[in-house]
Amino acid sequence: MIFGEIMSAKEAVRRILDKLPEDSTFEDIQYHIYVREKISRAVEDIEQGRVLEHEDVKQRLEKWLGD
Repeated sequence: MIFGEIMSAKEAVRRILDKLPEDSTFEDIQYHIYVREKISRAVEDIEQGRVLEHEDVKQRLEKWLGD
């Protein structure tokens, strides 16, 4: 699901293919499918509350990087 829109994976790929230029390479197609999936997962994480606050991220980075 992306931005409240429900569709099958096949339909999502069809839409991607319809928008890409005819001379797209397999690599171009794979990249766009990959990005689409990452965005879908991120939206789902946000909807499920699986996020970190900005301050939490800063604290983790400071710990990992040693200030």
